[in-house]
Amino acid sequence: MNRGCCGPFARFDADFEPPGSDGGLELLSTVSEQRLPAEFLPAIREGLAQGLGGVSASVLLTDGYFHETDSWASAYRIGAEQAGRAALIGAGLLPPEEAEALRWVRWPDSPKPRRPKRAR
Repeated sequence: MNRGCCGPFARFDADFEPPGSDGGLELLSTVSEQRLPAEFLPAIREGLAQGLGGVSASVLLTDGYFHETDSWASAYRIGAEQAGRAALIGAGLLPPEEAEALRWVRWPDSPKPRRPKRAR
C-alpha cells in the first residue's frame, strides 16, 4: 500500500486457511473485476508462493483496490509476498520478530509500524 503521492499502489484483503485436499497454493477471489482487475491475480499468486515459501495454503481475496495509473503487477507481487510472510507469522511458523520487516501489510495483532523520527 502506497501512502505517499506517487509510486506503485496495491491493496487487497486476504483470508488464509489450511489447504484443501489437493495441498499446494489455492487462490480464490470474491472481488469484482471493477475493484481488482484479473490482470493482477497472477502477480498476487506469484507473490503468495514466494512469501509462503512452499507452505500450502488456501487464500481467499475478499476485497481489493487499484489505481488506473499507479497500480502495477510488481506492487501486487510485493504486497502478496509480504501477506504470505505475515500469514506464516500469524500461524506461528515464523518468529514474531520477522513482523518488523513487513512494512506494507497489516493483520490482527500486528505490531504498529515504526515511523522514522523527524529531524528538528
